[in-house]
Amino acid sequence: MKVFDRIDSSVAFNNEERMLIDAVRALARDQIAPRAAAYDRSGEFPWDNVKAINALGLNAMFVPEAYGGAQTSYAAYLECVREISKACASTGVIWATNFHAMKPLVDWGNEEQKKRLLPKLAEGALASLVITEPTAGSDATGMKTSFKPDGDSILVNGAKTFITNGAHADLLLVFGKWSEIADSKSSISVLIMEKGTPGLTVVREEDKMGLRASSTATLAFDNCRVPRANLLCNPGDGLKILLASLNKSRPSVAAHALGIARGAFEDAVNYINERKQSGRKIVEFQGIQFMLADMATDLAQCEAWLWHVARMVDEGATDFGVESSMLKMRASDVAMRITTDALQLYGGYGYIKDFRAERLMRDAKITQIWEGTNQIHRQLIGRSFLKK
Repeated sequence: MKVFDRIDSSVAFNNEERMLIDAVRALARDQIAPRAAAYDRSGEFPWDNVKAINALGLNAMFVPEAYGGAQTSYAAYLECVREISKACASTGVIWATNFHAMKPLVDWGNEEQKKRLLPKLAEGALASLVITEPTAGSDATGMKTSFKPDGDSILVNGAKTFITNGAHADLLLVFGKWSEIADSKSSISVLIMEKGTPGLTVVREEDKMGLRASSTATLAFDNCRVPRANLLCNPGDGLKILLASLNKSRPSVAAHALGIARGAFEDAVNYINERKQSGRKIVEFQGIQFMLADMATDLAQCEAWLWHVARMVDEGATDFGVESSMLKMRASDVAMRITTDALQLYGGYGYIKDFRAERLMRDAKITQIWEGTNQIHRQLIGRSFLKK
């Protein structure tokens, strides 16, 4: 594992960040990982893990100090996503969604909004990013949820689906279309809805193949009255906020995928160094070594690109959409491939639930689908080379 140790040690964290990351690794190893299989079987929301994460104050790491946080680098955030996801992919995405949903508030909110809402997040509030609709997935511009101004309020009507943390979120970043703007793209707007808003209904929670302990909900909005003060920026600013936010959430999805992949790879390496066939360790067979070589190389290259994108963000880059898409696409494909090959290395034992290989394979699949399918990302990357 020396190659991965060297990659990990190449990332420049300050002392405070390293102490926090060490605490997260201990939490993931000692508390979150031992609970993962039971939560996967039951599908129950892992409140114990959420409470343990909040006890460390992890939400504070992406909230500025002026609003009750203790902001760290983007790289440190990604490392924590990866470590938590390696222990329990469901818990990893629950926590990461807090960043996905509320980073737009940090980046785009006005002073009053930040002072009123960000301390809640820093103290451990759950958040949800509310974009997808039954007829609007990767093409978010097809959304139909409407925002109608009504004095000092906005009336929200519509439905959303596949919403992570949707059934439990305290703060929901909701995208919809401003009724006074006719153009489909120019009308997209965004507001923050708080838990308990009259007219907000959790229609159902999905019974999923993987990430079974994370809440994936369908939501309905029936004349939800939201204060105009909760509108982020101006009517029609939603699309630019959405695109800018996705560029930072997609590396987070990649870190999630790479946590799953790293866990599967490490488990498989340990197993084939112990398991014997024909009097030899499985790892001694050349065909197995070829598989390991491909798995390790793909994983190492993706992790190196993860830290490259993290450095871009931490250094203040604003144009990194293509790099973000490359990372999300390749990391999620690699996660699916590594978890599949890891299961193969276990043979028949990988197919049963005594080992977590089959769970990691189930958990990995969604990373190729959400935050834009990988087909969409290939299109985005390819288009970037068109000469204008």
